[in-house]
Amino acid sequence: MTRRGLFAPALGMLAAACSPLAMLNTFGPRDGGVRRAARDLAYGDDPRQRFDVFVPTAVPERPWPVLVLFYGGGWDSGDKTYYAWAAQALAARGFVVALPDYRLVPQVHFPAFIEDAALATARVGEIAGRYGADPARLGVIGQSAGAHMAMMITLDRRYMAAAGASGLIRAAVGLAGPYDFLPFDVPASVNAFGRVADPTLTQPVTFARADAAPLWLGHGTEDVIVHAEDTTILCERMRSVGGRCEEKLYPGLNHADLISTFSPLFRKKAPVLEDATAFLHRELAG
Repeated sequence: MTRRGLFAPALGMLAAACSPLAMLNTFGPRDGGVRRAARDLAYGDDPRQRFDVFVPTAVPERPWPVLVLFYGGGWDSGDKTYYAWAAQALAARGFVVALPDYRLVPQVHFPAFIEDAALATARVGEIAGRYGADPARLGVIGQSAGAHMAMMITLDRRYMAAAGASGLIRAAVGLAGPYDFLPFDVPASVNAFGRVADPTLTQPVTFARADAAPLWLGHGTEDVIVHAEDTTILCERMRSVGGRCEEKLYPGLNHADLISTFSPLFRKKAPVLEDATAFLHRELAG
């Protein structure tokens, strides 16, 4: 697609653009009223197939809804250690939050990291009750490459079915996600997806369907890493087939802003956290 002229060179910068977000884990303020209830729970045999669990301590509702949070990093970088602040922001708003790692390029290629997302989500559903959560009220949320993963396991039925958890996902949120990014013409996309015989099977827009869980997609209008049209295209495709999708474009926000505004340090910049969690509470109500 010619519209990818700006997007394509930028795709390889996903990890670099997101790396300052990890600094918030060390130096930024955090939301209170949350505890890390578990660390490095396994959902597979690989050392990267592990997740942490964060539980509210100041929100009285029980059982709580549960979220699985997928961080970004261009499918080839990232570590859950550096995104605890984002998980805490969500947990402080009344969710049990699982934060998984997943296998990365070049150790694996598509669809392995999508399969990891599905396996992690299925495992969270199995153990959610131990932490005061209701697995029947489970949602997924992802940023950048993590948003791509969240949408793939929500829309393409095969992944959650293979994980033995069809129908588990009840709502999905994507922040600054790539959902329609053919052709693969930069190293990041070629390395992650270039071995696939049918590239359309890597694109969330391919799997828009009427009976999918409802989606909420947020994007910044100044995002030059993943253009906001990805959000518009996926929402339009969902609505065209009878599915449910809400989109919110934030004037002046760039790629990293969509998750950095989860931090108390940048929260006044835009109500992304409030908008996303309002949607999730509404869709995951008991």
